[in-house]
Amino acid sequence: MNENVVTITGASSGIGAALARHLAQIPTRLVLVARRQDALEGVAKACGGDTLVIAADVTRREEVRRVVQESIARFGRIDVWVNGVGQGISRAPSQLTDEDIDEMVRVNVKSALYGMQEVLPHFKSRGSGHVINVSSMLGRVPFVMARSAYNGAKHFLNSLTADFRAEVQAAYPGIQFSLVSPGVVRTDFGLNALHGGADSRQFPGSQSPEEVASVIAGVIASRQPDVYTRPGAQAQVAAYYAALGVDP
Repeated sequence: MNENVVTITGASSGIGAALARHLAQIPTRLVLVARRQDALEGVAKACGGDTLVIAADVTRREEVRRVVQESIARFGRIDVWVNGVGQGISRAPSQLTDEDIDEMVRVNVKSALYGMQEVLPHFKSRGSGHVINVSSMLGRVPFVMARSAYNGAKHFLNSLTADFRAEVQAAYPGIQFSLVSPGVVRTDFGLNALHGGADSRQFPGSQSPEEVASVIAGVIASRQPDVYTRPGAQAQVAAYYAALGVDP
């Protein structure tokens, strides 16, 4: 019973699937969540052990509530909730539509908001818990113009995470909210961007999803509030703002 119970959204591929496989070696009791049941089953088979698969669309609040309920029903508790769902976009800011903005907020912000809000009562009842939100370097600096609304959504997520932490820890210091910011990761992220996009695997300086998963696993252990997954990322952010004459 000392094994962490970790619920991972976006667990059918990419960083989420890599994190599940990494944590399975510790071991960990896993709840794997995504829309694609078949892909989740494949990840669960690779993980082995006591793994629960829940097919759900976490951009819908009622589906997130169901995930919380089913996770607790199976394992009796949730120790860590990882919000790993996200989608990019390929569209210049001058060309953005209402639908583009709505979709970026729905996938990248609301999915995490629902996770934080729906698991919070359970964490408060126990006086402990840990939410990890997977953000992006683009949530710090808008390097890639074509990602436009995605950059903004991740900035939104960063602020929301910090504000949740400040609000909740005022009364429940045992509940942590952590932010993890990867750079380019060798997944289908680019190909799956709204309006299409380049293959993320083709960009230089990218990380493997396994590298990012290792960092997230470290955050579960350390409970650090804000972590980059690449060495030198913090200096890169500072240099970006310094070039603008801004002290971040």
